[in-house]
Amino acid sequence: MTVTHLLKNGDHIVSVNDVYGGTNRYFQKVAVNNGITVSFADASASPANVEKCIKPNTKMVWVETPTNPTLMMVDIKAVSEIVKKFPGILLVVDNTFQTPYFQRPLDLGADIVLHSLSKYMNGHSDVIMGATITTNKELSEKLTFYQNAVGAVPSPFDCYLVNRGLKTLHLRMKEHMVNGLAVAHYLEKNPRVEKVLHPGLKSHPQYELGQRQCRGFSGMIAFYIKGGLEEAKTFLSALKVITLAESLGGFESLAEHPGIMTHASVPENERKVLNISDSLIRLSVGLEDKDDLIEDVEQALVKAIPKL
Repeated sequence: MTVTHLLKNGDHIVSVNDVYGGTNRYFQKVAVNNGITVSFADASASPANVEKCIKPNTKMVWVETPTNPTLMMVDIKAVSEIVKKFPGILLVVDNTFQTPYFQRPLDLGADIVLHSLSKYMNGHSDVIMGATITTNKELSEKLTFYQNAVGAVPSPFDCYLVNRGLKTLHLRMKEHMVNGLAVAHYLEKNPRVEKVLHPGLKSHPQYELGQRQCRGFSGMIAFYIKGGLEEAKTFLSALKVITLAESLGGFESLAEHPGIMTHASVPENERKVLNISDSLIRLSVGLEDKDDLIEDVEQALVKAIPKL
């Protein structure tokens, strides 16, 4: 919210179309009431789609990569080069899924990097906080002023908790990656699973981009279970080690159904375009023993689909 206070009535935002449900809701239901218009571009298919949406009043391009929930990759450097052709447009990158340990958008041309500190940066699921990072002094001063004026100021204790979490970020992210890839590889071979999306898998459509842009990946996985909503619900309710919850990035593993949870506010026709179907499940793979996690996923899949 603080970032969009950099804009005024009549300004325009170009956002990636596959974006966190809360961001989509804010853009479509709140920002528009302040006279800010938003266009959604499939930036993961091609950065050129961002340029096609730029208008004379465009003042911000909003990127999330990997995207939420389908984990598509956006070429930050390519988008940055496009944005720089239009003076006055800011490139904002939500780096919540990757953290600076795995991906550094400022080095790739972003003007502002956004983090939900509640997730991986804190890592203990006990803080609600966000942060913006920029190397531009003028932008930093504006953001600091708006943060204070709007009232989005965290408590000293919350700051202490996040600082505590940051001390183990490098250790946690390494383990999230190990566990995430282990579960992803297991799911990819499971006959009860239609498709697995993880940027670290060679089957991912933008695997090469991920290797260039990132130095690793978090524990986020998306997969399509065979069947539909009933199979997905049965799977989620059968999990024992993994907890059913909307959040992500904590030490504990979480699972959720984007279509009826995090992205329920996205109109159904838009969810269809984004491939957020009834069979899509999102996992935030935590720090538990990977064999325990795989065993939990396996027994839940069997309960969801007893016979092949």
